[in-house]
Amino acid sequence: MDKFVIRGGNPLVGTIRVSGAKNSALPCMAAAILTEDEVTLENIPQVRDIETQRRLLVSMGAEVELGYGRAKSRTKISCRTLSEPEAKYEIVKTMRASSLVLGPLIARAGMARVAMPGGCAIGGRPIDLHIKGLEKMGASITQEHGYLEARADRLRGAHLVFDKITVTGTEDLLMAAVLAEGESLMENCAREPEVIDLAALLTAMGAKIEGAGASTIRVQGVHRLHGARYRIHPDRIEAGTFLIAGAITGGDLLVANCNPAHLSAVIAKLEEAGAHVDILGTDTVRVRAGGPLRAADISTEEYPGYPTDMQAQYMALATQAEGVSSVTENIFENRFMHVQELVRMGANIKVDGSTATVRGPAKLSAAAVMCSDLRASASLVLAALVADGESILDRVYHMDRGYERIEEKLRGVGAQIRRMGNVFNPKEGETDAD
Repeated sequence: MDKFVIRGGNPLVGTIRVSGAKNSALPCMAAAILTEDEVTLENIPQVRDIETQRRLLVSMGAEVELGYGRAKSRTKISCRTLSEPEAKYEIVKTMRASSLVLGPLIARAGMARVAMPGGCAIGGRPIDLHIKGLEKMGASITQEHGYLEARADRLRGAHLVFDKITVTGTEDLLMAAVLAEGESLMENCAREPEVIDLAALLTAMGAKIEGAGASTIRVQGVHRLHGARYRIHPDRIEAGTFLIAGAITGGDLLVANCNPAHLSAVIAKLEEAGAHVDILGTDTVRVRAGGPLRAADISTEEYPGYPTDMQAQYMALATQAEGVSSVTENIFENRFMHVQELVRMGANIKVDGSTATVRGPAKLSAAAVMCSDLRASASLVLAALVADGESILDRVYHMDRGYERIEEKLRGVGAQIRRMGNVFNPKEGETDAD
């Protein structure tokens, strides 16, 4: 099993480029189910979740060509034939986003058989909101032997009000609504950039959507969609992780190929913590040390609030800040598993329910630590970059799910990091759910 070996103490200096957003690419790949024509997606990240989604689509009869390297991560998907509209358990169990095929399959094929997603290391992500919305649109859904079976001659437009904000629920029902008969009005929708990305692709395919990025989305159903070419936005979570890496190491880092508008909450918190952050043009952010880091509180919220996917990384930063920082997690109920590993490295953190209190600055020392999920893994990488000595991070396959060759990118700006084991290949092996 691959490990990272990281020797701390080097400020990160130089330019680091951000890859395409995994959390946009996955629903956009699912959207290809909605048309018989070819869909071409550009700026696809080379991460393991993308390969899992490819396997899922191929298992249904789709043709998927993943182009990496100098092909600039271009992916071509043809769902001309959906011979088996089923999401098999052996694939769905490895990635919770696989449930995004439920809505498109019902809309396109009139039926779907989707394995119920398994447990999740950071807490439950129930798809009951997906089911409730699809039933209101006329789908008949039953659950048996761990599978959801859904049928509908043709979905009907409906007034859908989400009980709670859900990104995947918004995306799934948006994909269902574009081929439904009549108008759908969706309220209390997620406003994340990934929803905007998906809506932009669907619009390029011929869908009629108004309001993506707002809490209310209106969709006029059409009879068919056509193929399209679309470029995925940069990954805001990867960009935010690198910004924190520059700040925590006291470096001078240019984070390129990002969208600063998507990083407002993270940038504001870094500035509050004492880092110097400059937006350079439309796609680059510079982060520099501004003296000792200062304590600052965060509370995770739906976009445009501080993202839950950046909570663990900020906690690593807080261990190096002077004073007491409060970190409150409002999205997932079990997203503090990195705390114990940070404590093993010397951090002073106490958890009370959904709030962690971090006292700093702590002198971190190298240790052997275990990666438990995708974003927790990132926090341990950040902590190791400033720890005294050589840390060993086990189970880094979690990193490979969402960060494209992170060790190579960090090494390019001065980090002492190497991988023990084989060079990552997204087509080799599978991972647990995040």
